[in-house]
Amino acid sequence: MDGIGRPVEEGKEYSVTIDAKGSKGDGIAHVEGFVIFIAGGEVGKQVKVKVTAVKRTFAIGEIVG
Repeated sequence: MDGIGRPVEEGKEYSVTIDAKGSKGDGIAHVEGFVIFIAGGEVGKQVKVKVTAVKRTFAIGEIVG
């Protein structure tokens, strides 16, 4: 945690499972309940994502592997 309740950090990679689809078509995954939006993510896929931005209530990531 970064002290503000966000369990992810910008620039770090995480293994996640895409568990939902956002209204704009992005995949949605969670790390300790914190939402990460992932462009091109398909529901049910396990992927490695690099967090590119961390906002107050969500993060944005891209698939790296």
